[in-house]
Amino acid sequence: MLLNLISRAAYFYSMILVVYALLSWFPGGYQSNLGRILAKICEPYISLFDRLPLRFGPIDFTILASIVILNLAVQGLAHIVDWILIMAF
Repeated sequence: MLLNLISRAAYFYSMILVVYALLSWFPGGYQSNLGRILAKICEPYISLFDRLPLRFGPIDFTILASIVILNLAVQGLAHIVDWILIMAF
């Protein structure tokens, strides 16, 4: 139940990150009201990956890496919970 909620929240946050990334395609997208709201939601998490060399020329893979890591963390958490439940019974 709780794991399902965490999984859905991670999926929803991943979609927010995708929308935030797509705003870069539109001039002034980050300066719009939606862009500022999404920046407040996304930038604290994305900034964790700023130190990694994820920019190759004009292409920045920071948001892609953040989505992949988020999904791997949720899958890892699911495996840990499954392991704990197996060991408990």
